[in-house]
Amino acid sequence: MNNTPVSPDLSEPTPTKASNPMLEQHIQHLLVAVEHELRNSSFGIDELNLIRKLQRPPWELIGKVEFHDTQKLYPVHFLLFHVLYSLRDSLAQSGENLYISPMRIGIERQDTVAGNGMPGKVDSLRSFYLDLSQYELPEDVINQMMDNFWSGNQTTDPDLPETLQAAKVLGFDSVPDSFLTVKQAFRRAVMQAHPDRGGDTEAIQSLNEAFSVLKAHFTQTMEQT
Repeated sequence: MNNTPVSPDLSEPTPTKASNPMLEQHIQHLLVAVEHELRNSSFGIDELNLIRKLQRPPWELIGKVEFHDTQKLYPVHFLLFHVLYSLRDSLAQSGENLYISPMRIGIERQDTVAGNGMPGKVDSLRSFYLDLSQYELPEDVINQMMDNFWSGNQTTDPDLPETLQAAKVLGFDSVPDSFLTVKQAFRRAVMQAHPDRGGDTEAIQSLNEAFSVLKAHFTQTMEQT
């Protein structure tokens, strides 16, 4: 499962989007949380400890995990590594590399030019983890899993006042028209709340809760269209 710390070949297939809107938005939430935790771990972190960080406040994006049960651990591992490889592609654009292995995951400066370092060689691990068909389950199973396993803080559809308040926490005067706009604002706010910039866990908790409300809002909107 190890891979060498080189930048991805961006000519390879791009990440497939989940057909389930709730799953896709949860992936976007995880992208922000994972990047924050990795930037806060200067020497890197192993897979299991990263999972545990995502289980605890301020994130609480992963429910209880049976680490000894390979079958139950697989969806956790797969979705986390899908997020990691997606993040690696994004970071490569700014000259950073994401080293990915179960024993060490960390952001580092990139010493190679774009590409996988070997002409014509396909990064098979990247291709596997970015292909959500390797993970996709029937919609009812995904919905149950999202409710009981990959659950965030928001469990009910938010009303308009709650949605508007969440938007204000992220710096908007009104509810944005697109989820992408919300995600970008959330990512910027989490970066600003980093301890090195004077932020704290409570600030991130507030941002995370607001993002969960807006995530539920856009899921509800997409289900109605």
